Amino acid sequence: MTGQVMPVSRKVPSLVDLCVDVAVRHARYLGDVGETDFHLLDRILPSCTLDQLIHVEERTERDLTPVTDELWKGFYKKEFGEKNLSIALQRMTQHKVSFKWKDLYEAKLTANAEKEKEAAARLRQLYKKEDAKKQSRQIRICTKVPPASKRSFFGGGGPGYNLSNVKSNIMKKAKLDFLKSPEVRNIAAMRNMQRQNSVSSMTKPPSFPRNNHASSSRQTSLPRGKF
Repeated sequence: MTGQVMPVSRKVPSLVDLCVDVAVRHARYLGDVGETDFHLLDRILPSCTLDQLIHVEERTERDLTPVTDELWKGFYKKEFGEKNLSIALQRMTQHKVSFKWKDLYEAKLTANAEKEKEAAARLRQLYKKEDAKKQSRQIRICTKVPPASKRSFFGGGGPGYNLSNVKSNIMKKAKLDFLKSPEVRNIAAMRNMQRQNSVSSMTKPPSFPRNNHASSSRQTSLPRGKF
């Protein structure tokens, strides 16, 4: 009849479909799937995350590789990229071998972790070398004061050369030229002579005047005829 809308027939979900739908919405609670048919697991397990899939496989005694191997291939591609996936496929084809994608995933994780450790160790060595170079280039201030010289510039047998406070080669040369000049040497020689004269005057024994009166009294003869 015209003007009437024909009712749309809806397919009534089966009990199995309802159970699968419930399992998919509560995938985080899955554990041991027991003897559940693989064609049902093909509809349920793709909704699991990586951790959830690991949990299901660890709790289930039977091997779920017929269902999960393709899922692990997807996780491998997601984690390591399309390029590494192609390399893994080429190597298996070249060597005519086949591995579970779960095993390949775990092996790749281990290899990457080892590479990261090696890279971190090399980076630490580079930092140590750079620190050692910086420390070798640093200027170290000497806090130890050298002992003062006991000889003066003009003492001893000749002029002394005290260059501890001279900071440049030019100043050192100028001071050496000054100390070696004839005028400075003459002054040093005069001071040495004065020092020697003063030492000799101190060591000479003192002289005392002779007592002429005492000696004359001893030489006087006794008067005659008294005894």
